[in-house]
Amino acid sequence: MGLARMLAGALRAPLERLMARWARIRLIEPEPEALSLEPTLPTLYVLPHPALSDTLLLASLTRAHGLPAAGGRRTIGAVTLPASTALPAPIRRLGRRTRRPAAPFLSLIEQCQRDPGRDVQLVPVSIFWGRAPGKRFGVWQLLAADSWQLTGRLRRLLSVVINGKDVEVHLGTPLRLSELLDAREARLTNRKVARLLRVHFRRLRTRVLGPDLSHRRTLIEGVAASPEVRRVIREVATAEQRSAARLEGRARRYGREIASNMTYPVLRFMDGLLRRLWNRLYDGVAVHGLERVKAIAGDHTLVYVPCHRSHIDYLLLSYVLYRDGLMPPHIAAGRNLDMPLIGPLLRRGGAFFMRRSFRDNRLYATVFNEYLHRLIARGHPLEYFIEGGRSRSGRMLPARPGMLSMTLHSYLRSARGGGQPLVFVPVYIGYERILESGSYQRELHGGRKRKESPWGVLRVLGRLRQPFGQVTVNIGEPLSLPAFLDAEVPGWRRQLDDPRPPWLARAVPRLGETLSRRINAAAALNPVNLVALVLLATPHHAIEASLLKRQLALLVALQRRLPGGRHVSLPEGTPETWLERVLALGMVERRPHPLGDIIVADGRQAGLLGWYRNNVLHLFALAGLTAFAFRHQACHDLDGLVALLAPGWPILTRELMIAPPASLREDLAGMLAALVEAGLLEAEGRNWRRPRESLEAGEQLDMLGGLMQPSLERGYLLLSVLLSEPAGHFTADELTARSRELAERLALLSGLDAPEFFDTRLFSGLVESLEAQGWLHTEEGRLVFDDRLREAARRSRALFDPALRHRLQLVSRPEAG
Repeated sequence: MGLARMLAGALRAPLERLMARWARIRLIEPEPEALSLEPTLPTLYVLPHPALSDTLLLASLTRAHGLPAAGGRRTIGAVTLPASTALPAPIRRLGRRTRRPAAPFLSLIEQCQRDPGRDVQLVPVSIFWGRAPGKRFGVWQLLAADSWQLTGRLRRLLSVVINGKDVEVHLGTPLRLSELLDAREARLTNRKVARLLRVHFRRLRTRVLGPDLSHRRTLIEGVAASPEVRRVIREVATAEQRSAARLEGRARRYGREIASNMTYPVLRFMDGLLRRLWNRLYDGVAVHGLERVKAIAGDHTLVYVPCHRSHIDYLLLSYVLYRDGLMPPHIAAGRNLDMPLIGPLLRRGGAFFMRRSFRDNRLYATVFNEYLHRLIARGHPLEYFIEGGRSRSGRMLPARPGMLSMTLHSYLRSARGGGQPLVFVPVYIGYERILESGSYQRELHGGRKRKESPWGVLRVLGRLRQPFGQVTVNIGEPLSLPAFLDAEVPGWRRQLDDPRPPWLARAVPRLGETLSRRINAAAALNPVNLVALVLLATPHHAIEASLLKRQLALLVALQRRLPGGRHVSLPEGTPETWLERVLALGMVERRPHPLGDIIVADGRQAGLLGWYRNNVLHLFALAGLTAFAFRHQACHDLDGLVALLAPGWPILTRELMIAPPASLREDLAGMLAALVEAGLLEAEGRNWRRPRESLEAGEQLDMLGGLMQPSLERGYLLLSVLLSEPAGHFTADELTARSRELAERLALLSGLDAPEFFDTRLFSGLVESLEAQGWLHTEEGRLVFDDRLREAARRSRALFDPALRHRLQLVSRPEAG
């Protein structure tokens, strides 16, 4: 034994140097400097299983970062142990696990029990050589060590050689041994410590690698052979007089059409490719709030629900998660993306494909539901876009119920068997410039949507030399599905045996609304959308550079004081640097003038800027509405302001998908105080008024109010049309179509090239909001209202100055002219 130890000691130093030269650590989490170690206590590092490669790498890492050494042996009182130890691997005989040896902390625990003043801190360390999601079959099971199965020496050596340039190290929170001691005997405490560490390692491993993956063929066969799919096959065969065997073959074809085929080589290839893409195409990716995901990833099924702004959303979130040590999700993608070259790559990166509609195909729907259920039941992270498609207007689109309903069904099915809790993770993705801006404008002007093809990808690649700014990924507040159901449907657990509980129809829309609001509450302000907010609130899309900078500073200051969302991020830098960035991206132009430069946007630029303004318009809803109330009426008291704004505020919050405040009165009081502090209002006793002396402050107040003017004008036009006829005259579609025509007319008369102003969906959303608030109801397909709506509309007209009111009335009654 002494000779073996001497030989190992002699070889250790050159092996450590070799490991330090060969291995490249891609990610250390947390940063070693942030590890909360107690400097007066001895430190022992604990690995999940014995591995010389891990020990050598850890020794090199601690030496490089000035941490307590992980090499050699540590003497703690009368006990001597290796500075880095490992939980013992189970003993196997004839391929079967027989028993697990005791953890190596018994002597330390006995010493601490004898001498309570002596303590030691244990640091759990997980090292991943490559990040192969666990697979039961395939060559990469041999080569990629860090799947779920334990590895032999040859396999570990191969993994070090192949994956040595892609290593992740995760340092756990230090555990004080004294805090784990109790009145039980040392042997039981030793087992308790080992169990705590194993739970930590298992949760971290699940977070990083995800659950074990079945081979794709095995998964598809399991889906096709499931009781639910076989039942539908029998029913369809009977109803349509078809062969059950042929329908079984069709079910397998559907499974192959749908199922992803996530593979480690593609994940690693895409990580390198996308890293180069973001650094070439964008000025990097800023990520905020990922620690909220890491805190729950180990023991929850995660469903990421990002906003959908660009085709590269698919790639961006997977890249961010992989880069930061989380398992990339399985992504629900439209079948239109399953094209040559691109489809196979996306499929191996985790995409599973779905048809746009499968309501009339029972067998396809059942296969898809079963596949989705198996992913959820096994705890695989998922990603899908609740909006359904990309937003051409830049607004958050209303959530579509399809995937949410299927997810809820699957969770209820899993909950019957005690499955792990499911958590939705809202994600906001903010771009300073998107690749599809030109196509979005063309489609908003009535152009047809181009079909996706590999040639379209090549066209995009040709634009890589253009500047596109920065991308921001903000993680919103996670939503626990069990907690949501407890609040919305208190007795849902008593109805788990019902495959279609009656509350499902109302719970799914509420879930969609909640998630949409949480996505918007994590919006990212950046230089482009800030300049868009200011410039598009001017009559001719032109503003003095000095005034623009002051208004930019005002908007950011308002968000710092009263954030429009819980997890909003603000840009770094100053108004001067923000303006220069937008100029460099070609989104606006600077026109020099002897009296001061002027910033302008031509018609094309203004159309593009509208998309970016709409990304974040919701953050300034209350500020804009409050400022708009002072455009016509110079003075308000709080009671009068609440009475003026209260009828329309719930409708505005629904349109912009923001959470309605618990108290509009309290929020208005806070906003008035913020505007007084900014110099845009003056407080006089119980009243607030426009500034008397400062013309510039009045202009800034008007620009702030201009943010909400388009939404208020749309509401005015719709109510004018509705109230021009008796109750029951219009259907919802007729009212929407007529209002849209008037809005288009107003835009043309005003010289605005803003198709999103008369977007049909905005007017249909207004009708739905009026119904949700009880102002309208439907009888025999016709919209019915009473005098309460007329009175509310009369009060709301006081928001508009006489000139604007007259212009809107002329537009709404063109025949009067």
